[in-house]
Amino acid sequence: VQLQASGGGLVQPGGSLRLSCAASGSTFRITDMAWYRQAPGKQRELVAASTNDMSTYYADSVKGRFTISRDYAKNTVYLQMNSLKPEDTAVYYCNAYTPWNRKNYWGQGTQVTVSS
Repeated sequence: VQLQASGGGLVQPGGSLRLSCAASGSTFRITDMAWYRQAPGKQRELVAASTNDMSTYYADSVKGRFTISRDYAKNTVYLQMNSLKPEDTAVYYCNAYTPWNRKNYWGQGTQVTVSS
């Protein structure tokens, strides 16, 4: 499985961005997909996740502002980010899990900077 993330950039506080992550390869084996982020000097943290049974999870810090969604036909996961804050600044990574080999796959990361 290969993951290609896109959509990061510089945005002012209160603005919006949409991240995309396209999966290729053995995509039929993917169950869960998620977005993580890592800010300078901090550990990588889970931001949002989408499971194969259509459940979603959000970190408390992004609830009500971020929305994760999946297009199964395009093998793509999105992260719509609204009302962005400076503390959302980080490198965002997409993640896919394949239970048959218990493996996590990672995209290359896309930088999101929230600043005036």
